[in-house]
Amino acid sequence: MLFSLTLLLSTLMSISSMTWFSAWMGLEINLMSMVPLMKNFKNKFSSEAAIKYFITQATASMIFLFSILMMSSTSMFSMYSENYLTFVTLASLFLKMGAAPLHFWLPQVVSGLTWMVTTTILTIQKIAPMVLASYTMMANWMSITFIITSATISGILGINQTCLRKIMAFSSINNIGWMLSALMMSNYLWLIYFVTYSLITVSITLPMNENKMMFMTQISKLKMNKLPKLFLMMNFLSLGGLPPFTGFFIKWMTIYSMSVNFMFYTSIILILTSLLTLFMYIRLILPSMTLLSKKSMNLINSSSSWTSLTLNALSLTGLPMILIMA
Repeated sequence: MLFSLTLLLSTLMSISSMTWFSAWMGLEINLMSMVPLMKNFKNKFSSEAAIKYFITQATASMIFLFSILMMSSTSMFSMYSENYLTFVTLASLFLKMGAAPLHFWLPQVVSGLTWMVTTTILTIQKIAPMVLASYTMMANWMSITFIITSATISGILGINQTCLRKIMAFSSINNIGWMLSALMMSNYLWLIYFVTYSLITVSITLPMNENKMMFMTQISKLKMNKLPKLFLMMNFLSLGGLPPFTGFFIKWMTIYSMSVNFMFYTSIILILTSLLTLFMYIRLILPSMTLLSKKSMNLINSSSSWTSLTLNALSLTGLPMILIMA
């Protein structure tokens, strides 16, 4: 409980900091709070995952600290050097959030963690790096390169995965590309996208945690009733951006904003790579499309989690909320 509280407070400290140094301190406190949460004595892979996470995040923090210290003496450098330091700063933040091609650590780390810790890394831990990146990120070649690689690599590498946590990790990398695109347009659009993505992700990982699912083969053998199974499948399609689900509308809003700003080629690439991720989700849920089987005739029973059902209902009926916020 203590580490969870400091995790949230350190995130708030980073995004509300007035100086880069205090933001770096918030990131360090965040790292020190996250590592103990990853340790699970029942899971023999959690220690390895925690070490990998610590080494990666510590490396990114060192690069970030180096860049902000050099930027504080910007009068000694030319404009070329200043642009280079901005590049280094953004690269360190992209490494922290797991954007491709600096994504190598994310699938390996989450594969050895519990679903709740995985959800934290895929959602809450993205907030501070993205907010800090918004201070220096512009529609330049570097940002567009990370957006395109995140959308492309995640779709290609995610197709061959059988581990559900790795699939969610590559899904997160893909959505990082979309969130960075939204972030370049406006902070408000990014906030809408992030909240919706987090809600859909939690709606997927919560039933997976309840049913202790780890691999794709377990989904076809999943003993769930009609309504929870239907919600789970629909949330995967929503995460892939299939209309008329909520995930489609947040991507549509992002594409519309990018088109207004004449980012046509990037928009086309994002749309095409979304087909890869959508294929990944359809391949995932296809074996479990047995909603009419005799084993799942009831819509819901007392053993179903009402929290999970409520989150699923909210994530799938978020269209009115998005239309109001837009």
